[in-house]
Amino acid sequence: MKLHKLYDMQRELDEKIESQHGLIKENLVEEKILALLVELGELANETRCFKFWSVKPPAERNVILEEYVDGVHFILSLGLTFGFGEEVSIGLTRQGESITEQFNIVYHLVSVFRNDVSEENYNVLVDSYMQLGEMLGFSWEEVEGAYLEKNKVNHERQEQGY
Repeated sequence: MKLHKLYDMQRELDEKIESQHGLIKENLVEEKILALLVELGELANETRCFKFWSVKPPAERNVILEEYVDGVHFILSLGLTFGFGEEVSIGLTRQGESITEQFNIVYHLVSVFRNDVSEENYNVLVDSYMQLGEMLGFSWEEVEGAYLEKNKVNHERQEQGY
């Protein structure tokens, strides 16, 4: 999977945000890690995969895809911070038996990466997150298209003082 195009777009967005908010020399790793975890939680909440006590159905597919892509933004941003991951191979890591288990695996891998920043740990995290997307039924083309749309929205938000 080639992510060059998305990394380039994310780099441009990150630079815009950091410049507009006076954060160019700031270390934003902890903020990006927490943001990724929050987005992962929002995604899980929309899928409702863990809500065994509820009969309410998951959110609409497009809502889940948008939440998924929010996580992609922060994963790419972390990769850019450390110069990792412009080419990632999918299927290198163990996949969970259920969507809930895959969420737990991704949560764990975010913590592993936070505690041991390495390109290998980053690639495993990206791989596991992409596997989650596949388990949610998203093709790479859908993810890429949704990323392009959300990136555009994020640029517009910055221009409007979000």
